[in-house]
Amino acid sequence: MSLLNIDNIHTYYGNIHALKGVSLNIEKGEIVTLIGANGAGKTTTLRTISGLLKPREGKVTLSGEDLAKYKAHEIVYKGICMVPEGRGIFARLTVTENLEMGAYSRSDKTEIQQNMERAFTTFPRLKERRTQVAGTLSGGEQQMLAMGRALMSNPSILLLDEPSMGLAPVLVELIFDIIQQINKEGTTILLVEQNALMALGIASRGYVLQTGQIVLSDSAENLKKNPTVQKAYLGME
Repeated sequence: MSLLNIDNIHTYYGNIHALKGVSLNIEKGEIVTLIGANGAGKTTTLRTISGLLKPREGKVTLSGEDLAKYKAHEIVYKGICMVPEGRGIFARLTVTENLEMGAYSRSDKTEIQQNMERAFTTFPRLKERRTQVAGTLSGGEQQMLAMGRALMSNPSILLLDEPSMGLAPVLVELIFDIIQQINKEGTTILLVEQNALMALGIASRGYVLQTGQIVLSDSAENLKKNPTVQKAYLGME
């Protein structure tokens, strides 16, 4: 049984049919990437998985359990947490307070403290700036904080929406190294990323989304060699 299974979901914004029968699955321990052009439906897919949007058809299951009856915050309790595009940190709170907000659904104080230490170990810059107001952090530090806050919920699967957006190349490499480290420590990851080459470089498998439909799915290595993918998403002629 897959950890996460999306079966034939149709999601709408009003009368706009954004996702048209999207199906994908993620096994425990994988990094899977979802690539596609702007407006293809990548963020809509993540929002549907996380419960921010409800599909009109199809279903999302986690370890075989249908998530349709749960609200977005209850899906976090179940083990799915999303780091949104644009980070979405609490700009007026300190770094530590932002991390504490990630654990708002939990009452196990000892484990919360262990997760806090893990966040500071994974992101040493956050430890250095733990009393700093989050809105004054650099873009890269804010991305680290958003990821650290998500990890405070102790998710079984982490949804990452454009984690490299707006970052300098050296920080992009650092963020992708951290994504791999988080995965090696046991967190399954679904990665939406405009930088398709970087995403396919760390993923085991990938899906290509086009105007709300999955048009390709394969191993990351095969997708990198696919002429259509090379031309459309990797900048190769």
